[in-house]
Amino acid sequence: MAGTSTDHKAHTPFLSRPGVRRLIPFAVITAIALVFIFQNRTSVEIRLLVPEVTMPLWGALLIAWGLGMLACAFTVRRRPKRHSRQPR
Repeated sequence: MAGTSTDHKAHTPFLSRPGVRRLIPFAVITAIALVFIFQNRTSVEIRLLVPEVTMPLWGALLIAWGLGMLACAFTVRRRPKRHSRQPR
């Protein structure tokens, strides 16, 4: 047997795999966001409903970025697998 159905996965280039192609934009945006966050090191006053706190701007930006990532993780819809449908 020259080839089986599992041989094509072994020869698929890493960057052309669907899972990797979806993670590339996430990794690039995350890297840019983290560079922006850690470049802003001045202290700022932030009002949290009633109290006013003084903290580094990078900390506030990092908290906002983390909350955004959590919101994205909870709201993103997972596509059902194409082959999961059972024939009728």
